[in-house]
Amino acid sequence: MDYVQKMRRMIGTQPLVVAGSTVLVENEQGELLFQYRVDTKEWGLPGGAMELGERLEQTAVRELKEETGLVAGDVRQVATFSGEDFFYRYPNGDEVYNVIACFIASEIRGELRVDHEETSDLRYFSRDSLPEKMDKRARIILEKVSE
Repeated sequence: MDYVQKMRRMIGTQPLVVAGSTVLVENEQGELLFQYRVDTKEWGLPGGAMELGERLEQTAVRELKEETGLVAGDVRQVATFSGEDFFYRYPNGDEVYNVIACFIASEIRGELRVDHEETSDLRYFSRDSLPEKMDKRARIILEKVSE
C-alpha cells in the first residue's frame, strides 16, 4: 500500500495535498505521449504521486516506467505547479490539491506497454492535434510549459 492509500484510510475523501511528478515525453516526430487513464476516463500526461523518501526526479522516472514501460535515461525539471487550478476530485470522491513537478524526459529506452491498472491506452499526439478529452491539469501544464 502506497503513502496516499495509507493517508486515504485515515482521512477518507477529504482534501489532501499530494506532491508528485509529471513527465513530458516526445517521440522523433515531436509528438507528446499521453495515457488514457482508467480512473478518470481522460487523456493525461504520465506521472503520479511521490512516495516517502523519494526525490521528485525519482518519482518522474518511476511513474514513467510503471505507467508506460519506458525508461528515461535523464529527466530535467522545467516547472512546478500548484494552487486552485490543480485541485482535483476523482470519480470515487477523493479530493486532492496537487503540487506537480514537471519534467522533460530524454534518452528514452524501452517499448510502450499499457499496464491496464492505471492506463488503458498510450498514444502520441501532435501539439496541434491534442486529445479533446484531456485532463484539465495536463492542459494547463502544456500551456504554461509552451509559453
